[in-house]
Amino acid sequence: MVFAIGTKVRLIHTDDQGVVEDWLEHDLIAVRFWGSDELDEEVRVRPDGRVSLPFVDEVVAAGRTVEAERLCHSLHAYFILPGDAAAPILYQVDRLRDGGSFATRRVTAVQHGRPIFNAALSFHRDEPGLDHAVPAPEAVPEPEAVTSEVDLARQIADRIPERFRASLTGERAIDYRPIDPINPFEPLATDAELKVWLQASGELPDDPIVHQALLAYASDYGLLGTALRPHARSVFDPRIMAASLDHAMWFHRPFRADGWLLYATEGPSASGGRAFTRGTVHDREGRLVASVAQEGLVRLMDA
Repeated sequence: MVFAIGTKVRLIHTDDQGVVEDWLEHDLIAVRFWGSDELDEEVRVRPDGRVSLPFVDEVVAAGRTVEAERLCHSLHAYFILPGDAAAPILYQVDRLRDGGSFATRRVTAVQHGRPIFNAALSFHRDEPGLDHAVPAPEAVPEPEAVTSEVDLARQIADRIPERFRASLTGERAIDYRPIDPINPFEPLATDAELKVWLQASGELPDDPIVHQALLAYASDYGLLGTALRPHARSVFDPRIMAASLDHAMWFHRPFRADGWLLYATEGPSASGGRAFTRGTVHDREGRLVASVAQEGLVRLMDA
């Protein structure tokens, strides 16, 4: 299975039969199931197609090389080089291990002959065991009472740089609803914390790996911005160079990405031009479904 947005994307991996590859060209996210054409789905993204989905392809590409009952329980990824939205991406999946309970895959995204992203993913067959989790944050408003980020962006559209305006004010694949948002052009110093409700903008198929892929994509949201809050800065500050360096994620329990999820993030450290951030994801019933950690570049351009 592969997701493609407005450009040709090539997925390649090896199996017992040799090399398997496919080409897609869509202005939708296309969900393709080999051998089960009746399950094919398409999920619309914003019209301009200017979306980066660094994790969606990786999780799905790797997931389709393991048995269906084994789901991704962890991923560790590195952003190596910027991607080119106008060029094809080749995804190479290496089988590292197929054990009795676990399987491990390595995925490399290649563009212009150079690796731009790599990830290691581990898959596990569910089994009974101990069960506990930290509770969801308290005193959080329901998502229906929170303004969507698109609506917030439209209120300040005249201040958004033109190259970002259409993508930030148009329809999105994920509906983000930040709690206690800041004005990114007039930020005030606050705690290094952010909570946001999120869900896919459309209904998704029942395949669990599709929901994991969409949440992996969504989990990059706002992390570095959280670390900038105590310094009254934002990612729109021309004095800041911000970029994700690495990203880790753990999936704890089943969930649906087309239902509301509460993403609580914090930035406990910033030093040496880097910021460390982390987050937890709870479903609407309060169950902990995933955890996230990321380090990013937050370079002061006026230093």
